[in-house]
Amino acid sequence: MNADLLRRYLSFYSDLGVRHVYRRPGMPAPQSAPAAPQDEATPAKSEFDPPMPPAKVELPGLAPPDDTLLKILQDIGDCKRCRLHEGRTKLVFGSGNEQARLVFVGEGPGADEDEQGVPFVGRAGQLLTQMIEGTAHKEGIPLRREDVYICNVVKCRPPGNRTPEPDEMEICGEFLYRQLMAIRPKAICALGGTAVRALTGSREGVTRLRGRWQHWRDIPLMITYHPSYLLRPYNQSAKREAWEDLKKLLHYVYD
Repeated sequence: MNADLLRRYLSFYSDLGVRHVYRRPGMPAPQSAPAAPQDEATPAKSEFDPPMPPAKVELPGLAPPDDTLLKILQDIGDCKRCRLHEGRTKLVFGSGNEQARLVFVGEGPGADEDEQGVPFVGRAGQLLTQMIEGTAHKEGIPLRREDVYICNVVKCRPPGNRTPEPDEMEICGEFLYRQLMAIRPKAICALGGTAVRALTGSREGVTRLRGRWQHWRDIPLMITYHPSYLLRPYNQSAKREAWEDLKKLLHYVYD
C-alpha cells in the first residue's frame, strides 16, 4: 500500500475517533518489536486456555515527524493526484507567517489565485485582508495580513470555481492536515461551508454554525462566512455577523 493511500485511510479512521488498532493473536509481531523467546519453564499453551486479548498497536501519525511547510510543499510537487491539476495554471499552497498564531482556511483558488499562485488575492481576498486588518485596527490589535497564515482546502482551482468534489477534498486534505499540524496555531478560522466540511465533517450551514467555537483536533476553530459570500449585495447583515466573529477570534488569539 503506498504512503498516500495509507495516510488517507489513517485520516479517515482518525476522523471517526479511532486512536488505536489491534493485532489478532497469531499475527506476526512488528519487526520493530520482535517476539521474545519463550522461557523453557513456561508451559505450552493448551487449546483449552482462554484466547489471548488482542495486542494494542498505536496508530502512526498522519504527518511525518519534524514536518515543515517546505517539506509538505516538496511532497506535493507537481501534483497530479486528482483531476483538478488538469486545468490549473499554478498550484496555490498557502502564504503568510509560518509561525502564525492564526490560520484562515478557505475553499479553493479562483482565477486570480490560479494565475499568481497565492491564496486570496482576488476580490474576495482583498475583502479578507480588509476584514483582518480593519477589525484588528478597530480593536487596537497590531496585526497585518502577513502576520497570519492563509490557505485553502484544495490547492488547485476547480473548473469554473465550482465546489470541490469529496474525493478532491480528501486527497488535498492530507496536505491541509499537515499544514495545520506543522504550524500548530492558537486558533483556526474556517471560511465558508467547504472549509467547515473539511475541518469538522459537519454538513450544517455556516449560518447555523458561525460564531460558535468548535475544535479541529485540540485547536479552537471559529466558523464564519467566506468573503465571496459577503461580496453579494443582498448579504449586508452577514457582514456585521462576520465582523463579530472576527472580533471574537482576534481577541481570543491576540489578547
